[in-house]
Amino acid sequence: MTQSSPDAPRPVVVKEMPIELCQLLKFGGLTQSGGEAKLAISEGRVLLNGVVETRKRKKLSKGDRVTFSGQTVVVEA
Repeated sequence: MTQSSPDAPRPVVVKEMPIELCQLLKFGGLTQSGGEAKLAISEGRVLLNGVVETRKRKKLSKGDRVTFSGQTVVVEA
């Protein structure tokens, strides 16, 4: 049996697409609240597909990779 690496991206299944970046951070468990998510994004601490993203309401699509605080999640539909 193969174990996944702790650094491997974790899939987050979303029922409705597209989802906003701030919503995904909270829904995916990367932040405790929507306010924390918005603050992290505005401070430039969130990467979207490897690039700093500062738009809180940026629409995400299937396959997008979001990294915050050393954790990466991948949007799945």
